[in-house]
Amino acid sequence: MKLTHIATESGKSGCPSFFATDRGTYVVQGWRIDDVEALAALHERGLPDHETAIEIPAALVARIRESD
Repeated sequence: MKLTHIATESGKSGCPSFFATDRGTYVVQGWRIDDVEALAALHERGLPDHETAIEIPAALVARIRESD
């Protein structure tokens, strides 16, 4: 899979970041969620074991929208 960097909100560290793939999908790099209550809520809503959830700042979403 080839990744094309779209946006970041962190400067030098590169996290969090947003990428487009050559498969017509997107990859989001962010902070792993380790809050027990948040994870429980996600699993209650159907988050399967083979998936994960990450946290990104609202500012990154704004940068992604700007890149369109």
